[in-house]
Amino acid sequence: MPILLIASTAVADPVEDITAAARATFDGMPYVRTVDRIADNCGADERVSEQVAYCTSRNLILMAKSAREQPETPYLIAHAYGHAVQVRHGVADFALGQIRRRRDEEAMLRGLVERQVDCIAGYLVARAGLAPMQLGDLVTEEPLTDIHWGRDPLRLGPALSIGLGAREDWFLIGQAGDLAACAQGEFGAELLLAALKP
Repeated sequence: MPILLIASTAVADPVEDITAAARATFDGMPYVRTVDRIADNCGADERVSEQVAYCTSRNLILMAKSAREQPETPYLIAHAYGHAVQVRHGVADFALGQIRRRRDEEAMLRGLVERQVDCIAGYLVARAGLAPMQLGDLVTEEPLTDIHWGRDPLRLGPALSIGLGAREDWFLIGQAGDLAACAQGEFGAELLLAALKP
C-alpha cells in the first residue's frame, strides 16, 4: 500500500513576519512580548494603547493577548517598529531637539514624526512579504491617537492625531518599498538609509 505524504503548510503569522523583517533590516530592533494587558507594564496606565505599545527604555514592543487576532494588529506592530527605527537610529533624538527648540510648532513636528513612522511601517510590511494593506480596510477610526510609545513611565508618552487619511497615505507610500520616500520635511531619510543593514 503506498504511503501518502501530505504537506502541511504553516499558518502565516504577520506579527512574526514583521518582526523578522524589522530585525533583518535594521540593527537594535526590539522583540514583541505578549502580555495580558498593556497597563502596568513599562509604567503604562489606562491612557496608553490597550493593544500595542513600544517601551523605548526597555526596547520592547508590548502586545496585549486580546490584540493578537485583530485585523489591525500587523499594522500596529509595524507602526511600533517604525518608532523603534527612529529611536534606535537617531531620528527621534533629532526630532526631540527640534521640538524643544520650536515648542510653538510641536504638533506639526510630531505630525511629521508620525507620518514617517507610518511610512516605515509600510516599508516593513513590504519587506515582510505581506500582501499590501489598506489601513481603511482594517479600521474605521484613526488608530494610535492614544499614547503608544515612550520611555518608562510609558503613561507620560506623547499622543497625537494626524487623521486616518494621512496615516493611510504614508503607510501606502512605505509599502511601495522605497525607504527614501519616507522623508518628512526636516526629518529626511538619510539616517534611515544609513541604518539599513547591508
